[in-house]
Amino acid sequence: MKDPQAEEHCPVARALDVIGDRWSLMIVRDLFDGLQRFGELQKSLGVAKNILSDRLRKLVVEGVLRVEPAADGSAYQAYALTPRGHDLFTLVVSLRQWGEAHCFAPGEVHSELLDTADQPLARLEVRDANGRPISAADTRVRKVDVAAG
Repeated sequence: MKDPQAEEHCPVARALDVIGDRWSLMIVRDLFDGLQRFGELQKSLGVAKNILSDRLRKLVVEGVLRVEPAADGSAYQAYALTPRGHDLFTLVVSLRQWGEAHCFAPGEVHSELLDTADQPLARLEVRDANGRPISAADTRVRKVDVAAG
């Protein structure tokens, strides 16, 4: 059984507390895709309004999104990514690339993320401080010694 106190020192656990459910990440994805309004997000995601409201509220509280007046001057509100939210771009691209590689049959069609010149993105790589590509086998985690205080 996991020690819940140990997880408070884990960046992965803390990140998942903020954005670790399907709807939160799909909202972030849609904001990267240019959607901004509640109705647009609800239509795109097909999620129940109460769940969408809850996730949007949480993402605002966590500083991932901000609420701003709609650009068209209407009474509607728009949601925008904060700098903290924009920092999730690499994660969204990584999940997309993993999904492309592992969740579709060969030749099966799927959406594509292209750069502004309509070119596909290079596969993301993890690199060390010197720029050398590394794998999980080349890393280690230094755990926090909670007993040492």
